[in-house]
Amino acid sequence: MRSSIGAIELNYLVDGDCDLPWLIFSNSVATDTGLWDGQINFLKGHFRILRYDQRGHGLSDVPIGRYTIDMVADDLYSLMQSLQISRASLIGISMGGMTVLTLAKRHPELVDKLVVCDCGPAANASSTEQWLERIDVVSAEGMSAIVDETINRWFTEQTLKSHSPVIKRVAKMVRSTPREGFIGSAYALSTFDLRPGLEDMNVPTLFMAGQHDAALEGTRALSNSVPGSKFAIVPSAGHLCNLENPQGFITTLKTFLESPRQLHEIRSAN
Repeated sequence: MRSSIGAIELNYLVDGDCDLPWLIFSNSVATDTGLWDGQINFLKGHFRILRYDQRGHGLSDVPIGRYTIDMVADDLYSLMQSLQISRASLIGISMGGMTVLTLAKRHPELVDKLVVCDCGPAANASSTEQWLERIDVVSAEGMSAIVDETINRWFTEQTLKSHSPVIKRVAKMVRSTPREGFIGSAYALSTFDLRPGLEDMNVPTLFMAGQHDAALEGTRALSNSVPGSKFAIVPSAGHLCNLENPQGFITTLKTFLESPRQLHEIRSAN
């Protein structure tokens, strides 16, 4: 299905009964709604689940130009308004984590619980240079030129050596990502800063990171900046922790989603 949000349309999927509370998944760069296939059967009996393709990805429109994290957070806000979702739990990984965290800072009234996976607090000189280099490569040679580098960066050595089917799935997602969509998103990832306003957040939040992800300490730093948040490490996983250790990911996720909303209640009372 597609929804118009301003000048573009986003592709989305919905699973679960209409009377269940909403749960929204937001994707990393160079992936599509298939990123969350392994989690749907575990959750659709408890939630009405929305998955969507970020702008420039999957079957969503591909606007030309530089994107920002504020921009993709606005996309999610507009999609929620279009679908008349007044409140939901939000889960995002990598760029999707940045997306849902930014939305939660701006519109906490829309968020029941927040889960942010595998993303750091801000771009730095080194990461900016890396993203600009990837933009140059993709501009000149297309997405196929960065598939191997992306896979090697996202997955652990053990998974790479096992020739897991998940590797082929993700490689296909990366390769099929529209060139201009990746470039626009890479600019967003080269300039983002999530730190302003973290100390004022009033949403129950879980930060998660794969044990072997380069973003683990950055994710921990985010958690340390959000009052009352929880932090969890997913063992034997890299950047896409929901794919490398789906059982560990879903167990931690369900425990958090099913727990009472104590943080919000206590802070609101104060």
